[in-house]
Amino acid sequence: MPRFRPLSALLGAVTTVVATAGLALVGGGTAQAAATPLPPHVFAPYFEAYNNDSPAALAQASGAKYLTMAFLQTEKKGSCTPYWNGSTSQPVSSGVFGADFTTIRSRGGDVIPSFGGYAADNGGTELADSCTDVDAIAAGFEKVITTYDVPRIDLDIEDNSLTNKAGIDRRNQAIKKVQDWAAANGRSVQFSYTLPTTTSGLASSGLAVLRSAKTAGARVDVVNIMTFDYYDGATHNMANDTKTAATGLHDQLAGLYPTKTDAELWGMVGVTEMPGIDDYGPAETFTTADAPAVYDWAVSKGLNTLSFWALQRDNGGCPGTGGSDSCSGIAQDTWYFTHTFAPFSSGTTPPPTDDYSVALSPAAGSTAPGASLTANVATKVTSGTAQTVALSVTGAPAGVTATVTPASVQAGATAQLKVDVAATTAPGSYPLTVTGKAGTLTRTATYALTVTGTGGTTTLANGDFESGSLTPWACAPGAAVVATPAHGGTHALKTAPTASDAGECAQAVTLKPNTAYTLSGWVQGPYAYLGVRGGASASTWTSATGWTKLTVPFTTGASGSVTVYLHGWYGQAAVYGDDLTLN
Repeated sequence: MPRFRPLSALLGAVTTVVATAGLALVGGGTAQAAATPLPPHVFAPYFEAYNNDSPAALAQASGAKYLTMAFLQTEKKGSCTPYWNGSTSQPVSSGVFGADFTTIRSRGGDVIPSFGGYAADNGGTELADSCTDVDAIAAGFEKVITTYDVPRIDLDIEDNSLTNKAGIDRRNQAIKKVQDWAAANGRSVQFSYTLPTTTSGLASSGLAVLRSAKTAGARVDVVNIMTFDYYDGATHNMANDTKTAATGLHDQLAGLYPTKTDAELWGMVGVTEMPGIDDYGPAETFTTADAPAVYDWAVSKGLNTLSFWALQRDNGGCPGTGGSDSCSGIAQDTWYFTHTFAPFSSGTTPPPTDDYSVALSPAAGSTAPGASLTANVATKVTSGTAQTVALSVTGAPAGVTATVTPASVQAGATAQLKVDVAATTAPGSYPLTVTGKAGTLTRTATYALTVTGTGGTTTLANGDFESGSLTPWACAPGAAVVATPAHGGTHALKTAPTASDAGECAQAVTLKPNTAYTLSGWVQGPYAYLGVRGGASASTWTSATGWTKLTVPFTTGASGSVTVYLHGWYGQAAVYGDDLTLN
């Protein structure tokens, strides 16, 4: 990754020569059993291996089943032995990360070791730049493969490594040797190149890396582009720039591999984002709205890999800070980007033989509070035979009831959407999603509801918990209303974090559209988070042994709808909340 960090742990002056590891196994035929292949579509965020975190623990806490481990490099220029972070105290051995990797696999995931990175590429400790012996480079790759039984090796090539032609050629020749060894020993191992990109595809230096691989006869399974740190001074919509960069790469791969189908070419493409503010600064900010847009597009194109730099940044602990190793620099829920991208990991899904569509007529309606609207929900067979389609509608704000009648039809038939708007409904624009489901196939259509007028707001209910009940708060299991401690009155909320859950309590409210509000409340406990999401995104947190007041200013969007939440932290003690208000 193009991160300006110092080279890690340049501790030793002795060059260790690989003698018995790696390709020496070919003659003896003692290679381990082949690793389980990665799924054809995989989300594998980078994990910063140099900061002493446990990969298994953060994988479990975040929900990321697969990790890309960064980075492997030599301890000094001229060496042929890879170490984690270039530190001789972290050799490639089962005693270093081995237990973590085994735990990750026990949960159905896996790891992708990554060689290189900005520091190594800049300092000459990237393996193929440092080592001039192709066999030793291949031995270094193979030792990682056999020690950890991994299905893929990632090569992060940037900065000086992009212009080191001798190193580029040695690296690709070594890949070819490893691939030949793997084939001879019944092992399947993939190689991915992670490369910087422009918004229209690889620069000539990146293409040269791939052309060298083709010349060497090395198979490149995935080309993973870093869609951030453009440093071009341009105005950026990061989601759109990801799409144009990946499309440009697809077209470049088509020129390099003219016999591949369009699906095979997209199946070679990987995308790595940098959530929040990247190293360049606020002009290059990947937002919480960009993530689902990229996810949906990646699914539609059939990309091979989604990733981001890096797992430890997936939290909102430093709003306004760019390029941090430990937080995104924007307001976000912890693990938001991981949770958005995680469903991308999947097995092979055959294309449907039966398909259908859902459409609305009209697709929009406007009314004052206290009235009703209707629209036709038309289904249509687009391929194969007609199926039974279950219909539902979501997205209705407080005061709006939306139903589809009948609740299921045979594809080709029409149902009716009815929208009842209560007199108390706040004015605003509300997208309602009509969803059709037939077997594994889901199709949607959007109805744009506009409620006119200048009415009031729906305020936060039971924010003091004096009712003695959680209603209408929706809480994770274990939450409760308690008498002690209480800030005001005689009751307060107690959350219930666990090792796999932050213990959230949340309430959806509808406020005036495009209006500034302040959420405030009293909290105590370790890592108490108070915030809003949905139509606005803002939060703050504290760790306090006594009652502490938090305030969260935010501005609603066009719908006025937000979700207010309070939660603690994974594996920590309970968080208490009381006297929560919206002003």
